Amino acid sequence: MKMHEISNLILQQKLPEGQTEVASARLPSMRPVVGPWLTCDDAYNAQMGLRRRLLQNCEADVYAQTPGGLLAACGFVAAALDALPDGFVRMGDHVWCPDGYKVVIDWLAPLRSIGAVLQQDVCIMERSGDEHVLSGAVLCFPASWTLAQKIGKPLIAIHSPVAEYDSAIAMRVQRLFDGVQEGRPMWRANLLHYNKGELHQPKQENDLRCAGQPDAPYLRSERQTVLRLPQPDAVAFIIHTTVVAADDLRADK
Repeated sequence: MKMHEISNLILQQKLPEGQTEVASARLPSMRPVVGPWLTCDDAYNAQMGLRRRLLQNCEADVYAQTPGGLLAACGFVAAALDALPDGFVRMGDHVWCPDGYKVVIDWLAPLRSIGAVLQQDVCIMERSGDEHVLSGAVLCFPASWTLAQKIGKPLIAIHSPVAEYDSAIAMRVQRLFDGVQEGRPMWRANLLHYNKGELHQPKQENDLRCAGQPDAPYLRSERQTVLRLPQPDAVAFIIHTTVVAADDLRADK
């Protein structure tokens, strides 16, 4: 099955409270997480159906793991299993999800397993030299980038060709990844106008990027959480994606 055969237009009813204000702050604009760092929303069942279809039929597009990054990936999954929100039931390596789906964690491919449990995408970043590099990821809902082009690359290369991500921002993000403390995750959010509402929107680095105008029909927001892992110099970058119809937001005002 090809990606274009998989329906992936799934909308939430509203943006998370306060996320619009956070998204307007200057990059990287991180703040401490208050409350749980893993959550579910009203689109969980539909998004998880899509995630599992992608992992089953298009695994090479949405999952990647470097051999050297397996330990940190295991560290994240262990932390996530301990932080599962209400609605999940865990017994050892078995997880029953709120939609009734059962997942058995494969510790040789832990990110792939957790991708069938969590609504969030996860990128594992590990320090190598002067920068953190992407050592593993489950990325079912890319917003204009392609995992296969980014795996194993450092932060500045991952953000190519994003013009706004200059050397000054790269330094601030690197300091954040170096400084985030275990047990004290940080988060930020973005808010972008999109002409298409699909969750899975990969782009190659050389593809033309056409940002949606302010009157675009969809708003896409990512809550991005940075979590320190037990492994030295490793962090998880966790992405919870919300897509809403702009008309729905205007109707609520």
